[in-house]
Formats: sequence, structure tokens, C-alpha cells
Amino acid sequence: MPNFSEIGIYCSGVHKIIHCDLQLKFLKRRRAQQLSEANRVARLTRCKQLPTRYDDSAVDFIWFTDEKEFTAEPPFTSQNDRVCVPVGTKKRFIQPSRLLRTRWTFSKSVVVLVALSKMGVTELMFVDTGVNGQYNRNVLLSQQMIPAIKQVAGDTFVFQQDSAPAHRARDTIQLRQRDA
Repeated sequence: MPNFSEIGIYCSGVHKIIHCDLQLKFLKRRRAQQLSEANRVARLTRCKQLPTRYDDSAVDFIWFTDEKEFTAEPPFTSQNDRVCVPVGTKKRFIQPSRLLRTRWTFSKSVVVLVALSKMGVTELMFVDTGVNGQYNRNVLLSQQMIPAIKQVAGDTFVFQQDSAPAHRARDTIQLRQRDA
């Protein structure tokens, strides 16, 4: 909290004004990933469709892949990042945008990939950020992911990716159909 003594008000006075006179309280902000309503609906729809795409005998051979980007954000102390609300207000009645602190989009990061199925799990693969369709096809799929899956599963498997733009690229789909 800033030093209000320069204008003749001390922190204890400010706290008294906020809590007693204004009947406000402080709530901590939390970090959250930004997700639009359209993203939520699309993800839910795809999740509900997935079990109907394969029969029970194929489930054991399905390999799912996913990646997670780990971002090195600048240091941030959330201790004093607060939101003022009237006393007695429940968190669930406050707009989420007031309580959530989203992270920066462009900061140093690394991507970690893995494939898994009932048959096993591949080793983690670490990739610098900036994965595009060409890199996804030529390096990640052809040289790393598919050989790692074949090492565990042999030649019989179903390869399932999410609908990230690099995975949906026309050239990526053609490569997967050629290898099938």
C-alpha cells in the first residue's frame, strides 16, 4: 500500500476508511488462462464426440499427444494484488475479469510434448517455442513422436492429436494419411 503520510493520512486511517466507512474488503487475484466462450463450447463439443469415433477394440491402440508450453514470466508478487468489494460479498458474485490476472503472451518459454495410451507413455520431448506446421511435420512427428510411439507400440496404433493449428494444417494431415 502506498505511503499516505505525505498527504496526512496514515495506512491505519486508510484501512479504517476502507473497512469501516466504505464497508469494503480485499480479495486476492488469481492467475488463470484466458479462454473465450467459443473455445469452451468447441472443446466441450469435441470431448463429447470423441468416445463415439472409435469402437471398443481400437481404444487400446489409440495414442493421444499433447503439448504444454511453460512460460517464464517476470517475477510477480501476488500478495498485494487485491480487489476491493463490499463486505459480505461472496467471490462467486464478482466478475471473473476482476479476480483473474492473465499472463503475458510473449515471454521466454519451452514446449513439452508427450504421447500416451493404454500401452504406455513416450519420453518427454522438449521443444523451443515457435512450433509451426512445417516443424511439426518434419521434426516433431516424423523424427520424434512417431518413432517414440512405434518403439512402445510397434506398427499397430491409432494416432490422435488435438486440433491445434499445426496439427490441422493440410500438409500435416496429408503426411499422416501417407504414413497410415
